[in-house]
Amino acid sequence: MAIARERRQIDSVDLYDGLHLPFDDGAYDLGILSHVLEHVPDPAQLLAEVARACRAVLVEVPLEANLSAMRSGKRVHAAEVGHLQRMDCAEARATVARAGLSIASELEDPLPLEVQRFFADTHRARAQATAKWALRAGLHRLAPSLARRLFTVHYACLCLPDG
Repeated sequence: MAIARERRQIDSVDLYDGLHLPFDDGAYDLGILSHVLEHVPDPAQLLAEVARACRAVLVEVPLEANLSAMRSGKRVHAAEVGHLQRMDCAEARATVARAGLSIASELEDPLPLEVQRFFADTHRARAQATAKWALRAGLHRLAPSLARRLFTVHYACLCLPDG
């Protein structure tokens, strides 16, 4: 929280109790839950509360119900960063429905080259990251359902109130 408060671009930072946002219904046009739902015990409850305070909610989650994410090292890392949920597309969509929302639009992405190369600080590491990106992007483009079963892609959807 202290780091966020130090950034001039951020107007305010508040702790959230996980149950109730202290804002009126529809107080905001858009709420953004980017890499949040996989960290909470009841994603639908959190999404419903954000949707109460916001007219629309953008949700982004990693789809981690895949072979790569099942590896021991990946499970350890997910636990270290606080992932409580391992979602696939069906579970992400079901979470939206349990929150009483509908999906206006959705997309998924195997992550851009810049993300794959973010920590690559040597020529060899950049080459490996580029190869990893090319393989993932190509497979996702040609066979998205196979790509989702093999490695983590990111899913985003715009959620609106039902009706």
